[in-house]
Amino acid sequence: MSKVAIITDSSAYLPKEYIDKYKIHVLPLTLIWGDAEYRDGVDITASDFYVKLAESDSLPTTSQVTVHAFEELFKKLLDDGFDVLALNMSSGLSATVQSALQAKEKVNSDRVVVIDTKLVSMALGFQVLETARAAERGASLEECVEIATKAYDNIGVFFTVDTLEYLHKGGRIGGAKRLLASALNVKPVMEVQEGKLELVESVISQKKAIARMITLVEKHIQGKEKVKLSVFHAGIPETAQVLLDKLIEEYKPQESILTEVSPVIGAHTGPGTISIAYMAE
Repeated sequence: MSKVAIITDSSAYLPKEYIDKYKIHVLPLTLIWGDAEYRDGVDITASDFYVKLAESDSLPTTSQVTVHAFEELFKKLLDDGFDVLALNMSSGLSATVQSALQAKEKVNSDRVVVIDTKLVSMALGFQVLETARAAERGASLEECVEIATKAYDNIGVFFTVDTLEYLHKGGRIGGAKRLLASALNVKPVMEVQEGKLELVESVISQKKAIARMITLVEKHIQGKEKVKLSVFHAGIPETAQVLLDKLIEEYKPQESILTEVSPVIGAHTGPGTISIAYMAE
């Protein structure tokens, strides 16, 4: 029986210890900043990125993982005797899934499966971890696909941004809304639904936005078992740690993970973003 190799992209921004422990293959997306290109999480870390972003007069653009990168990794893993499952960020947010599908056509193997997860960041991270752990236990490719699909129904993510400037420049909101929200210090509470960013509501102040996110998460995990929680942030580690400590004390999750918003996602949400992802069965 072939073992299953799990591939994801850098948008998940899983802590390195998890990537190493479960032998997860991470393909980096690309940041293009002026004449320079940075591989997300390889040539630039999240911590360095947010310092640079705050000081820069220009904004980077982002680019999906290339077809060639997927094709080369698929071929190597197949040659090494692995079946392959690629779990990449939502097609509603990136063309990375399309790259993976084109690479699958090139290698022409039914031992490669590509899933449009409709997830991003640590919501994707939880799905990847759940599947990678199953693969480590010896699950088949078909079983891993089933586990990944089932996990999707138990996962969610909420986030708030410090400023709407980055979402505006990325075309997510109009200029009038940005100016009004900035004047009123409005903080949007958003979630990822069916692979796209959706506004849940707007509140006044980051403190109220965080409180609202906690309430929303509680609604989804209440009465469920095997609760896993993650707080991930863009350059505000102290705020994130306080939030995670509060969630651990209140909900006593089976697993808790503190990490950062990947640079390629942070380029669109900006410094000061803070998020909660959950998984509960």
